[in-house]
Amino acid sequence: MSSPDETRDGAAVRFPPPLVPLIALAIGISLQLAVWPLPSPVEGLARYASGTLLILAGVGLLAAAMRPFQETGQDPKPWESTPEIISSGIYRFTRNPMYLGMGLLQAGIGLSLANPWVVGLVPISWLIIYAIAIRHEEAYLEAKFGSAYTDYKRSVRRWL
Repeated sequence: MSSPDETRDGAAVRFPPPLVPLIALAIGISLQLAVWPLPSPVEGLARYASGTLLILAGVGLLAAAMRPFQETGQDPKPWESTPEIISSGIYRFTRNPMYLGMGLLQAGIGLSLANPWVVGLVPISWLIIYAIAIRHEEAYLEAKFGSAYTDYKRSVRRWL
């Protein structure tokens, strides 16, 4: 990532958003193992089944979110130029399926590991992603596409 300047076309995102859930995963595991172990509210087969379902949902969302980028030849990195608004496929239902998928993956891994810290850090991960990425992406897209993007924002929710 290069630093943004006036001639650069891309959102002012300076930290890769996928690192946020990875850092939260490391923090949650550390808290569970070394600081304050919490009991898992879900045990046995239910824990593994629900964790696996969340992981599969996260992977599915990420795959569905990447497909339109591949089809249009766009780079999914938020700091790169966006030549057009993607509003088809999963983007008809959520403006941020990649970030939603990352959260589902984080929750699924936490549940599978019987680690309530990892699961509990999902909303914090999403807040951080909003602060470091989403708000910059939305400002960039609104400035670049104007009413086309604001109309899209009105018709499709940020998360679900």
